[in-house]
Amino acid sequence: MARGYDSDRERKHALSLLGKDLARRAKSRCELTRVSGVPLMTYEIPPVPTEPDFNRCLLVSESVLGQLAKPQTLVGGEWHHLKEVIWSDIPVVQAMALRILRHLARSEPWAQNLIDETYLDAEVEELAGEEGL
Repeated sequence: MARGYDSDRERKHALSLLGKDLARRAKSRCELTRVSGVPLMTYEIPPVPTEPDFNRCLLVSESVLGQLAKPQTLVGGEWHHLKEVIWSDIPVVQAMALRILRHLARSEPWAQNLIDETYLDAEVEELAGEEGL
């Protein structure tokens, strides 16, 4: 049990080392909602690699983190801003926006329309195509 605790603590420390660079990239805003002035947390896009990878991490608000942890709580009407976020110049942000849109497209026609209108680089498509939300 102590081994798992130590491993978790080491991972959290490694993620915290990415914090400054993530905050700089995100301009201290949630990278998916662009909300500022709220506490931000690091979110690793699943599947989570063995070692934390800056290019698979996002800074998100607590609200967004909660929704990503439980995708069934995503409310389509609250994610229309993805029509702007999907055009981010940051591949991991684009990939996560696409994953959310794919999830929402099951019940939200606007999300499917946005997916159909979007062209993304192969690298982004590959990252977005991996499992999980």
